[in-house]
Amino acid sequence: MDEELVKALLKKATGYNYDEITEEYVVDESGQAVLTKKKVTTKYYPPDSGALKTYLELVGESAVEDMTDEELQKEKARLLKQLADMNKGKRGTKKSESVQT
Repeated sequence: MDEELVKALLKKATGYNYDEITEEYVVDESGQAVLTKKKVTTKYYPPDSGALKTYLELVGESAVEDMTDEELQKEKARLLKQLADMNKGKRGTKKSESVQT
């Protein structure tokens, strides 16, 4: 399987931050669009359990269907701890920029 797809699936399974960019333009006297305001907001995409299940099946770790309830609970606790450690302090930060014309 394509390594980039597996990495993207893992990223979705573990959650990630991304920047959302909003730009505002004004048309000047000559008819040109001029950037007047740019806002960058960092947002958090939470982990997706479906992506995690698919990732575990694809990479050949023990199949989720074959795990006992106790094993599933242990794996869930381990993954939640790992996610909390990875995402500590990375949620909901906002940045904003203004462009002067």
